[in-house]
Amino acid sequence: TPWVNYPGNNFDGLAGGGGTVTGVNQLSYTADFGSGITFTVSAQDATAYYQNNLWNVAGSTAAGVIGGAYGTSNYGGNVSPDFVGMVRVDQAWGLFQASFAAHDNHVAYYGASETSGHPADKWGWAAQLALSIKNIPTGPGDTISFQGVYTNGASRYNIQSLMPNSYAMYGSTGLAGAYQSLGIAGVGDSVFTTGGEQQLTTTYGVRGAYTHNWNPAWNTAVYGSWAAIRYNGTAKGLICTSPGVVAAFNAGSTCNPDFDLATIGLITRWTPVKNLTFSADFAYSWLDQKNTGSVTAPAAAAVAKPGAVYELKDQTSAVLLLRAQRNF
Repeated sequence: TPWVNYPGNNFDGLAGGGGTVTGVNQLSYTADFGSGITFTVSAQDATAYYQNNLWNVAGSTAAGVIGGAYGTSNYGGNVSPDFVGMVRVDQAWGLFQASFAAHDNHVAYYGASETSGHPADKWGWAAQLALSIKNIPTGPGDTISFQGVYTNGASRYNIQSLMPNSYAMYGSTGLAGAYQSLGIAGVGDSVFTTGGEQQLTTTYGVRGAYTHNWNPAWNTAVYGSWAAIRYNGTAKGLICTSPGVVAAFNAGSTCNPDFDLATIGLITRWTPVKNLTFSADFAYSWLDQKNTGSVTAPAAAAVAKPGAVYELKDQTSAVLLLRAQRNF
């Protein structure tokens, strides 16, 4: 989108669209039709920013599952660029943009050698609409910007490259015998098992912001995002019968790898002089995971969590970013 990952925020963790802060290696052609109307087609390198997990669930472990990894990530390398097309209208009232991307999912071998074979490639895709309206009646320079995206086998166009693709969030619990609660979730472009074909993952989401200028020195933006990750029935069956889930999930628990992510935030900026801005940005996020019951988890040394029983539960987090920026 025109605002990359920042429709009104400094916070890096908004789902609901693709975007990179460093740019993407690509070949592009743009046709300018005048009156702010352009059309662009690109072939871009997906390796660094637009490739997500391709999970072979045969390699799943309990330690991986409690960290949000449902198998061995079996990426087989980049054999095709992503192909992207965009139509944009950019005028005094604001802008509108529609874009589409095609993404090839290329998986490595089932086993240690090429004789084990591999699943056929499957093409994923993403479609996105974005709209920004400037100088709305609430004040000069006020702006509303929002976008919506739908992906199948191309989840980095929704769960963008600055976001994690696996989640293990801990919190309190009221479950007798449990040490703490745990929310687990993971994003993969496809799921498969040895001898099987890829099952592509569907995601969809939105993000946006409203920015109000109090005066030339002060402005405030309210922003938010929401994204849903959905595995098809075959993929759910593969994940929920995988060795890692069977080892970790306790009797009576329900495995469902689907989940939602949401964020709401508020940022205020003060620009006392040109090219110097101070900002305070508060973001509150939810992980709505669909698993229920509890897991018996091995020790997670990276976060100093002991091996214990953990209740499966939704989690939240809060972030405050204070920033001073001087442009030269």
